[in-house]
Amino acid sequence: MAAGCAVFFALAPALADHPVNPDRSNLARHGIAMHGDPVLAADFDHLPYADPAAAKGGRLKLAFQGTFDSLNPFNLKAGSTAQGLNGNVFETLMARSSDEPFSLYGLIAQSIETDAERSYATFRLDPRARFSDGTPITSDDVAFTFDLLKRKGRPQQRAAYSQVRGVETPDALTIRYDLQGLGDREMPLILALMPVLPRHAVDPAAFEDTSLAIPIGSGPYRVTEVKPGERLLLSRNPDYWAKDLPIRRGLFNFDEIEINYYRDANSQFEAFRAGLIDFRDETNPQRWTSGYDFPAMRDHRMYRDSLPIGGPKGIEGFVFNLRHPVFDDVRVREALGLVFDFEWINANLYDGVYTRSKSYFDASELASTGRPASPAERALLAPFPGAVRQDILDGTWQPAKSDGSGHDRILPKRALAELAEAGFTLEDGRLTKDGVPLAFEIMVKDRNQERLALNYADSLRRIGVDARVKLVDEVQYQRRRQKFEFDVMIGSWIASASPGNEQRSRWGSASADQEASFNLAGVKSAAVDAMITALLAATTQEDFVTAVRAYDRVLLSGFYIVPLFYSSDQWIAASASLARPHRLPHDGPPVSATLDTWWRSMP
Repeated sequence: MAAGCAVFFALAPALADHPVNPDRSNLARHGIAMHGDPVLAADFDHLPYADPAAAKGGRLKLAFQGTFDSLNPFNLKAGSTAQGLNGNVFETLMARSSDEPFSLYGLIAQSIETDAERSYATFRLDPRARFSDGTPITSDDVAFTFDLLKRKGRPQQRAAYSQVRGVETPDALTIRYDLQGLGDREMPLILALMPVLPRHAVDPAAFEDTSLAIPIGSGPYRVTEVKPGERLLLSRNPDYWAKDLPIRRGLFNFDEIEINYYRDANSQFEAFRAGLIDFRDETNPQRWTSGYDFPAMRDHRMYRDSLPIGGPKGIEGFVFNLRHPVFDDVRVREALGLVFDFEWINANLYDGVYTRSKSYFDASELASTGRPASPAERALLAPFPGAVRQDILDGTWQPAKSDGSGHDRILPKRALAELAEAGFTLEDGRLTKDGVPLAFEIMVKDRNQERLALNYADSLRRIGVDARVKLVDEVQYQRRRQKFEFDVMIGSWIASASPGNEQRSRWGSASADQEASFNLAGVKSAAVDAMITALLAATTQEDFVTAVRAYDRVLLSGFYIVPLFYSSDQWIAASASLARPHRLPHDGPPVSATLDTWWRSMP
């Protein structure tokens, strides 16, 4: 009998404690999907994009930009956390398949039970599950972690977990969450993605303190060496409890993962050129097109590749901080966006490699742009007249397009006309309203952002806007971002094919005043909140797509950001000694930060 089936049938005695409903959605299952059923059956052997025959061994050398002073990734107050801990050192109740929009399969919890309304979620833990010190993982550890993160975790965790009505631990391997009345079908999946921390090794009183103490997790690796701010070494746990589970087969193939930190992008790239790093995820288009002609590439000791990115492309843009009165008027925000000259910038700064973003879920069925709103969408939006502009409702709106000359005249005239409607006048080359000039600062964190912002600021100055670009270091940047101490900055919102609870912390009203949330713009909109509620309550894929498209239209109509651009491919460069499966996951970036499906093919 396959391992997955054996696990499932072993759960039968535990299920006797609860009434059995003939509806199969009420039975404990090996996996769960946001809509419908998970693709993989209970007896699946491995994830479709993992190679169970992958070689084990060797050291993987990675690099990140910045620094770190903490090994606690679960609290913002704990400092700058080292990369590579989640997934490698800390594990969650269930694990995601990157091949599906949003499906989870058993890991620490070998099964999940819920009903059609998802009014509760019961997790049954795998009796084999162990922390790295050999201690069994129990429902007491799960309940302890839930309570700790609810009180002291990241803002998104505190907001989500606070909605749970009650928690029960009927035995050492079972935990049940009461979710009645939430109307949130994603909540069981959010709980399934909760990490599990060891109660015996975590001091709640010191949880918010910056600490470099070696953490105890349940993952495939343990932290074995720390050089604060510079280097981290993860070593395979030979006693890793889940190494033979289908959800882990073919993953985590390196004996060691060495992570080095570099203060700036140039030094990080030079380290790669010198062979000190095995892998690089390139984000600079000029470097990608002209910077990889060096001996190791020519000698084929390294290679580079463009891998197609699946799923919605998300959005990045100059975000306006609506907490500042200068950005109150949507006409001002739209006008400021009109003068961003993507066509010239793409051709002259980025060799034409980018596509302009036109939706918060671009290049997917969730995008509203180019599609007229359906009757179902219009019904969702009906209680909020004026929340969506007519051209966006009709699907005819597109981001403004210049002539590409760098001296376009039509768009600046449109911008000035809208600013005039908002009460601004152009006097002596400056836009003012009631004697106050239209002026603000654009905060950036590196030279690449600075170059883009300077070009945008130059376009703004041509219409009389005083836009100043301020380059700050990483520490100051993060502090100001978390406290919303900026006028304009570049924000980035990664999208998935199953947007859900994370949207509350990005655009929901409750997160606008919540420190360190991703609601950088400070949006407080009843229409936005209602569309988030609708997409979370959707019971079918059709209803879900309807809600997300309506949501996209509301966000676009707010002109909260000046949309930037995206690449359809992930640009990677790697040592020729590394190998990866030919099959790539369907949803999201094909390569994760720590290359969990890769292996070393030669010494």
